[in-house]
Amino acid sequence: MNRLSRPLALFVATVVAAAVPLVGAPAAFASTDDVTWTVRTASNALGADRTNFAYALNPGAHLDDGLVIANRGTEAVELDVYAADGYTTSTGAVDLRLAAEKPTGVGKWIAVPQHHVSVPAGQTVEVPFTIDIPADATPGDYAGGVVTSLTVADQTANVNVDRRLGIRAGIRVGGDLAPALAVEGLRVDWDGGAVPFLFGDATVHYSLHNAGNVSLTAADTDAVAGPFGWGEVDAIPGDAAPVLLPGESWQRDVRVPAVAAMGLVWASVTATPAVTDASGSTTDLDPVVASAVGWAPPWPMLVVLLLVVAAAVLGPRWLRDRRRRRQDAEDARVAEAVARSLAEKDSDVAPVA
Repeated sequence: MNRLSRPLALFVATVVAAAVPLVGAPAAFASTDDVTWTVRTASNALGADRTNFAYALNPGAHLDDGLVIANRGTEAVELDVYAADGYTTSTGAVDLRLAAEKPTGVGKWIAVPQHHVSVPAGQTVEVPFTIDIPADATPGDYAGGVVTSLTVADQTANVNVDRRLGIRAGIRVGGDLAPALAVEGLRVDWDGGAVPFLFGDATVHYSLHNAGNVSLTAADTDAVAGPFGWGEVDAIPGDAAPVLLPGESWQRDVRVPAVAAMGLVWASVTATPAVTDASGSTTDLDPVVASAVGWAPPWPMLVVLLLVVAAAVLGPRWLRDRRRRRQDAEDARVAEAVARSLAEKDSDVAPVA
């Protein structure tokens, strides 16, 4: 994943029925039969061999730049050209929004006067555009890009296919930069163990939220332990977190194996944010630590404990009932013996004439 202050890759994509988002790809992919044109940055005072549009501008600034379109096909190509805001997709790629989505940042600040351009076969056309940063723009990093689009009908699938090719643009608006990372929504689930084992896997859920105004990434580690830190198990997410634009979040669900069932488990997350300056130098910031508590009931032990408690509570009562029944039986036996003895005495007494 490239940071905004580093060169941003050329991208190409096919969008079916304007519903599939753009995905970053190498420039070589632009040579497919479906896309017969290429784009590059214009050569001007800003540079001759730029691989992307990257600007550091203050609020209220104005700038002129341009995009060059080259038609490598054998027929003229008719293209729409527009600016769009950028965002991070669920796969971690930086993408550009569709033309139908109203821009609020870079896509609004970049104005392309020539919305439609015809590029003859084998020729190039330069499309100028301007950048105007609002005077009240908040300092920080913004992402977007300039897009060329060709919509054609797919008779087989009966849909319109929007083929888009463009270059991303990163703008850092001058002012006080305040990088900040937050770990939010932290919770831990334990899936339980099987008798006679008392271990199970825990899953730590949380999101990394860029709460500042500078693009950043983070290296995060997770740990799950019992009371007083007993049986601590560490885990590292399988995939690195992408570069997050200001305000964006990245969901994490990290599996931590072989966590002992100790009734309660404590999950902790340590995330170290990193930011990149205009020169490409990366700086680590102070780690952010968050923790949460979850249940990890040791069911076999609880069953044994329940049996012990039941025996402690019900055992004496059972013994008392047993003794009472034995006493009642003995009393009944004695009473019966006495009654029988009295009856025998009465039968032995002869009647008087």
